[in-house]
Amino acid sequence: MENKLKFALIGCGRIGERHAQQIIKNGLLSAVCDIDANKANQFARKYNTPAYYNIEQLLDDAEQFDVAAVCTPNGLHAVHSITSMKAGLHVLCEKPMAIATIDAQEMINTSRQTGKQLFVVKQNRFNAPVVYVKQLIETGVLKNIHSFQLNCFWNRPPAYFTDDWRGTLALDGGTLYTQFSHFIDLLYWLCGDVVACNGVRNNYLHKNIIEFEDTGTAWLQLAGGAIGSLHYSINAYNNNMEGSLTIFAENGTVKIGGQYLNELEYFKIEGLEAPPVMEKQNPANQYGFYTGSMSNHHLVYKNLIMALQQPGYSFINMEETLKSVEIIEKIYQNSPLKNPA
Repeated sequence: MENKLKFALIGCGRIGERHAQQIIKNGLLSAVCDIDANKANQFARKYNTPAYYNIEQLLDDAEQFDVAAVCTPNGLHAVHSITSMKAGLHVLCEKPMAIATIDAQEMINTSRQTGKQLFVVKQNRFNAPVVYVKQLIETGVLKNIHSFQLNCFWNRPPAYFTDDWRGTLALDGGTLYTQFSHFIDLLYWLCGDVVACNGVRNNYLHKNIIEFEDTGTAWLQLAGGAIGSLHYSINAYNNNMEGSLTIFAENGTVKIGGQYLNELEYFKIEGLEAPPVMEKQNPANQYGFYTGSMSNHHLVYKNLIMALQQPGYSFINMEETLKSVEIIEKIYQNSPLKNPA
């Protein structure tokens, strides 16, 4: 019987629950850790596993685990991933990889120095229409991409920011990091790197609640020559409205839309009458009073285990995950915040 990987879950919040559910299906949940003892104890009771109340205590017992699943606030991803790898654990880190390029690069350096694998959750790459459009691009069906439009319109009311870390520059980082880093990742993965950008940001409905923007817009130029725009907001009235990427290429136009880049909304491709029937997808993640991205963590864990057990297996690599941090940082550096209060 194949030995199951032993996971230590670091961070017992909403996304930690999503990871715990997948860990028990794919491996062994051998420990949980959170500085909030109540949260750690609740997880420990539910999953019948030891609880730790700080990462130093957990990593003193690192030899008991194989993988650290890092589900702590954004601003702690880097330090928790780095210390876990130095203690001898592979790491699966939730998005965003980090909220500064220098920290993300240090994570990569630590992985190379320790020989421990580092993976970052990018579950929207497994969305059926995303996979299909990726194939169209890689096989040359679309030919050259000329322009694009990326829209991210969700709803995050003040109640969302009641946790002490949400809305802070130090631990949250900004709307593009917390809400829309998956969308930036897919722009890079499908269309290429951003080489130039300019934009503007504003805070309209979350004054004295968050330390950054609730709305932003930017124009972007990609390495391959394509130009396009990004428009994002967490002010869609009452509910998440749209997460979409429209690609205008030499041989066609496609729009991946829905609320979470989970529907193929528009399809006009030379030589193709219609796209294939898409397989049914899991519903989006539910977190109480709000909805998050697509629930593809089962595919993340499936591929993670294959990558750790099969040398040479291709999974999301570190340099690719670094790119979304670089792009977001570039957008923020070139998009002044007009009303931060």
